[in-house]
Amino acid sequence: MDLLLVEDDAALGKSLRQGLEESGHNCNWVRDGGRGLDLASSQQFDVVILDLMLPDLPGMEILGRLRSQGIGTPILVLTAKGSVDDRVAGLHAGADDYLAKPFAFSELTARLQAICRRSQNRPSQLLESGLLRLDLATRRVTRDGKEIELTPTEFSMLEFLMRYSGQVVTRKMLCEHLWEADWEGVTNVIEVHINRLRGKIDRGFSEPLIQTIRGRGYVIRAK
Repeated sequence: MDLLLVEDDAALGKSLRQGLEESGHNCNWVRDGGRGLDLASSQQFDVVILDLMLPDLPGMEILGRLRSQGIGTPILVLTAKGSVDDRVAGLHAGADDYLAKPFAFSELTARLQAICRRSQNRPSQLLESGLLRLDLATRRVTRDGKEIELTPTEFSMLEFLMRYSGQVVTRKMLCEHLWEADWEGVTNVIEVHINRLRGKIDRGFSEPLIQTIRGRGYVIRAK
């Protein structure tokens, strides 16, 4: 695993880095919360091991900033603050696991392995079709880097089309996905939303992404 350890205690940090590297992992150790936030925001790690009581930037603030930026890297909180209220607050803030000090090194490595297994089984939070990108974590949609503002209905419709990229999606499927209602026959509501969605994602681009398949439905396809 590629790990980021954010821990200001010099003795503990050195010991953990050595133990993790001897266990076969890559461990980048920083003692500064601001540096930890920068690295976690800009580089890809399998897990971030985060102390909460950092002198410059509290761990809870780092955790909150990462999650608000849509960064979904698994985070294991490692701290002396081990009360039930502390653990609940950390998990609610976006931590994937919480281990109180003092701890057994074998338990730490077991928890890291478990976090990685869970993260590998998570569905992708990023859908892509050509230059069109939809981020489920941040609910941002961009095409060739240009941000596109969508209504909740348009976002849900585009997400469904992108999950079935290259396949025909019928009006019935869209209706039941959007409103969880049985299909009741002919309606132009879906067509109205599709036309509005097309206008937003195709504006300024020569290649239309959503195509109508006459008599069948719609397909999103990018070359």
